[in-house]
Amino acid sequence: MIRLNRMTDYAVVLLVQMGRQPGDVLTAPQIARAARLPQPTVAKLLKQLAGAGLVRSQRGAAGGYTLGQSPTEISAAAIITALEGPIALTACVDGAPAPCEVETTCPIAGHWNKVNVAIRNALQEVTLADLLDEPASCQTVAMLLPPYEANAASTR
Repeated sequence: MIRLNRMTDYAVVLLVQMGRQPGDVLTAPQIARAARLPQPTVAKLLKQLAGAGLVRSQRGAAGGYTLGQSPTEISAAAIITALEGPIALTACVDGAPAPCEVETTCPIAGHWNKVNVAIRNALQEVTLADLLDEPASCQTVAMLLPPYEANAASTR
């Protein structure tokens, strides 16, 4: 199974929350509350997303974070790459930092790149704007979930 790590999933949640208020300058605590995630996690992710240019930070009393680009310009591929590095299914891909140990005898050497390119292209086609369109069933579930603070308090 191909699976994104939890932090990448959380980063998408943060960007969707920010995308619902385009142009607004939001603080990390505001984003954390809206996303129902711990503030330290949100701060860490915002720093990574800012480093990739997906969000912009503003200092000062009216400071906070805004999207670095329009939701139509932020691709799923860009988000994944910002958090996890290059999109690749295997280590034997063009540009890998270290060669595969069995590369010289591998019968499919070089062919995985076709798969990697196809996946990367598919993820490039999905934008943050696409992810902002919630199906009605997701909205209903989101309204039923308690905020993060209530969950954290009940598990202590």
